[in-house]
Amino acid sequence: VTHSIPACIGNMTINSKQLANESPVSIFAVNKCYVTVQDGTFFDGSGFVALVREGYKVRSDVNITLEFRTTAVHGVLLGVSSAKVDAIGLEIVNGKVLFHVNNGAGRITAAYEPRGTNSLCDGKWHKLQANKSKHCISLIIDGNLVKTDNPYIQSTSADTNNPIYVGGYPADVKQNCLTSKSSFRGCLRNLVLTKGQQAELFDFSRAFDLRGAFPHSCPGAEH
Repeated sequence: VTHSIPACIGNMTINSKQLANESPVSIFAVNKCYVTVQDGTFFDGSGFVALVREGYKVRSDVNITLEFRTTAVHGVLLGVSSAKVDAIGLEIVNGKVLFHVNNGAGRITAAYEPRGTNSLCDGKWHKLQANKSKHCISLIIDGNLVKTDNPYIQSTSADTNNPIYVGGYPADVKQNCLTSKSSFRGCLRNLVLTKGQQAELFDFSRAFDLRGAFPHSCPGAEH
């Protein structure tokens, strides 16, 4: 077993002596237990989850679905970026959700702007679907579809072979399709990337780098 147990553990005793959990000698990727809990991964606004160390190839087509819950109006959701310009990015900026794609010829953006600035940042779960099909991109938030025109119709493939960063990214990693450096604060769940008939559900606890994120549990809805 190489990954941690997704659980809450308390009142541990060894030889009838209770361990003092409040003052550990060292601690890594452990948070306090929540009074009310929901499925998902909690991001504390300071870090990220890094997936697919060997590199994810976006290429011509990808469909991304996830659910998010936040009260912050800024935050990185997901980014995959080559060292050149080819990249994709999902982020929340001023309460809008932006889906950026660069197939090599230039960045294009599909933007979903809710009626109220805070309506997506209300602490409730929202469903996101971002689709790239060659040069066409679209964004669906809670069933509302946004498309955008792409002047670069000859350029169809985002040639990446790089990790997927979720909720933020390290300072030394380039992200060509993200405008924000703000790490996400809130909860994410059910991240699925689909290519053709191949759907892959990502378990954040299997990340090769994980900072400021706590897989499998979110505190109950913020008020």
